[in-house]
Amino acid sequence: MISAEDTPQPASRRSLIDVLVVVGALAASLALVWVLTRDPVLSAVFGGAMLVFAGLAFALSRRGGEVTSPDFAQPDWSVTVAAIERPDVAVAITDRAGRLTCANTVFETQFGVASAPPMLALDAPSQERLAQATRMALRDGQATCDVAAEATAGLGAPLWTAQLRRAGRGDDFLIWTFTPQSAPDLVGGFVQHLEGGLGRGLARAGIAAALVEPDGTIRAASALFAEQAAGDPEASLVGTDFIELLARDENDTISWARSEGHGEPMVLYAVPVADPDTPDPLDETTTPSLMLAVPASQGIGARAGGSGASPHLEALLAQLPLGLAMADRDGRLLFANSAFMRAAGREGEDAPTYPTDLVVREDKRALSEAIRRFAQGPSSAGDIAVRLSAQAEDPVSLSLAGVRGLGDAAVLLGLTDTSEETRLKRQVAQATKMQAVGQLAGGVAHDFNNVLTAILGTCDLMLMRHTPGDSDYDDIQQIRANSNRAASLTRQLLAFSRQQTLRPEVLQLPDVVADVAQMLRRLIGEKIELVVKHDRDLGPVRADPTQLEQVIVNLCVNARDAMQGRGDGSGKLTLSTRKVLTSDARTSRSEIIPAGDYTALIVEDTGGGIPPEVIGKIFEPFFTTKEQGKGTGLGLSTVYGIVKQSGGFIFAESEPGKGTRFVVYLPVYHPAPGAQVEAGAPDAQAQAEVEPSQWAGGGRILLVEDEVTVRIIAERALVRQGYEVTCAEDGEDGLAKVEDVIAAGGGFDLVVSDVVMPSLDGPGMAREIRAIVPGMPVLFMSGYAEEQLRKEIGLANAWFMPKPFSVQQLSEKVGEVLARTAK
Repeated sequence: MISAEDTPQPASRRSLIDVLVVVGALAASLALVWVLTRDPVLSAVFGGAMLVFAGLAFALSRRGGEVTSPDFAQPDWSVTVAAIERPDVAVAITDRAGRLTCANTVFETQFGVASAPPMLALDAPSQERLAQATRMALRDGQATCDVAAEATAGLGAPLWTAQLRRAGRGDDFLIWTFTPQSAPDLVGGFVQHLEGGLGRGLARAGIAAALVEPDGTIRAASALFAEQAAGDPEASLVGTDFIELLARDENDTISWARSEGHGEPMVLYAVPVADPDTPDPLDETTTPSLMLAVPASQGIGARAGGSGASPHLEALLAQLPLGLAMADRDGRLLFANSAFMRAAGREGEDAPTYPTDLVVREDKRALSEAIRRFAQGPSSAGDIAVRLSAQAEDPVSLSLAGVRGLGDAAVLLGLTDTSEETRLKRQVAQATKMQAVGQLAGGVAHDFNNVLTAILGTCDLMLMRHTPGDSDYDDIQQIRANSNRAASLTRQLLAFSRQQTLRPEVLQLPDVVADVAQMLRRLIGEKIELVVKHDRDLGPVRADPTQLEQVIVNLCVNARDAMQGRGDGSGKLTLSTRKVLTSDARTSRSEIIPAGDYTALIVEDTGGGIPPEVIGKIFEPFFTTKEQGKGTGLGLSTVYGIVKQSGGFIFAESEPGKGTRFVVYLPVYHPAPGAQVEAGAPDAQAQAEVEPSQWAGGGRILLVEDEVTVRIIAERALVRQGYEVTCAEDGEDGLAKVEDVIAAGGGFDLVVSDVVMPSLDGPGMAREIRAIVPGMPVLFMSGYAEEQLRKEIGLANAWFMPKPFSVQQLSEKVGEVLARTAK
């Protein structure tokens, strides 16, 4: 560390010498002027001026010395290591090359220094999450993820929360912070409670309690347990074998061993001490048990006339988070705690007479036979899959265990609330299905675009030979119109599959709403009231304004149809924007929406609502509840694709008879540090695309397309414009033609190529060509999204043209590219 005490003392001595040297120089200069002029006035003026300049120079040098401090410019990593040294958190710093610069002791102990993050000793999913977080941190400045280290023998896998932050003068370093995730110590808590208030409370109810390890040794015991088992409430039973404290006679009656068979019979109840949310909460090899010793006269399940149920034990079991119930040998339900009833979908209701009343009719017999089998046979445990009457569509696992010594109670039933797990499974299944359907839709749209390109190109070439008034002119125009209609359907499929080309801009959502408000009033009609409301201080979003307008129009038209389908067709359509902070997003849908700031678009109507069995399918393509001929079923699926491709989220909330509410969450756009972006400004790529001058110079073009019809149309269109065209049927053929032309002393001015081709694709061919002719301009044609392709291609000086395209669009795009490259 650097401090004032470390400053060398000779520095002040050197400063004094410098001052003396300057004063001597001034005196010598003044003497020289006097000798040469012998004029006292001139000598005095010269001396005063020199003193003023010297004072000014001294002041400036003192001021500059205060500003600059070169000693502090030298890095001292020992200070950094001391700053990051923490006893509970692992901290490391890496440079942009991924090398480990420094780390604290906890990091060295847990992960070692042989490799730098993200290449740590983690399991495969954690490695992937940490690598993704690394890319996010380098891009956005910070990231967070949960990781698990490789399991140690007998200890499991330690869990960590990794936080990454970009730092340094040039953002050249990453600071890695690994915080251990600690689970609550349930066993330790039980030890403290047994030795404190819980043990005393159970003693008042006549219940002796002990915490027993899986190997049968006692870890802790209440004072009543020590008194009944050893005769001394102060006796320490830690480490004692629990079984040795008990005795059993020929009738399987359990009593204390110290009573030598003359003590009061008792019943034992074992409660596993484990968190029910852990992956394996009931592992008998690691889970201790809370053993409750209760006199048989007040055992659970006892009835009037000799074995009444213990209200104290029932009160204790009622507070457990595990769903537990007891049934007798005849299959009657004796007791069920609130967790059991909640898991069975009967929260707030009284327990039924029989457990079979909780399941569907088809499973009643199987459950009844299972209870009878576990009640009459030897003590054992098992599971049975049943369907609860409250949620018949999803089977659940019901645990059964035969118990002895609890009076009439003979079977212990266990049921865990899986409603949240079931809901998450449905969401994952729905997301997987939507992804699969999206991939299928994108593939179909891509192949169909090639067909449409050939049809539109043929129509354009035919229209060049026909003029208005010809007998075939109107028919050709009709074919072209229908082809454009089919092209719009493929664009909707590409939007759903998130493979369309977007032109994102930084914009304000209220501005987009204002642009379409007048059109919406005409679309919804006079009977429907349109209400527009906006929040203040809305953050800007980054999206394609045209596509965002389509989202608003599709949602409003869908709401209009819902309201016109009921009553007199009147209703109220509310279109609003709202500011959603990080805390609001975490509270509302934290399991789906990542934490962050959002601008929400809300479209709410007063229509008939969406039935629960339908609302999960509304975003699927070609799914519609409208009459035949009144909809394609692509409106909401297009909205879904546009929102997801823009990085947002969309949710539908509906109640039959009370209308529907669609909420679109778009992330607030935060520009890079130091950049100032105004709303409505296009991206840097769009700003760079200045309108080129008209090209009329011809050129040599290599056309590579595996679809024969598209290749023929494109060749004829380019030849008509005066270009010299050489065709290739795939990437390998195109590379061979380039090599042949170069060997003959010629060359090409532009390569026009499809992206997806068998064997060697378009990007691979372009890289091979540029290895021969560096800087060769390439124009790619594809039906997939430009943004997606640019990430996959990664080539500079490359342009993109989406399919389907007309002859005129192809000619203009080729001329535009040649005009740009000729500058």
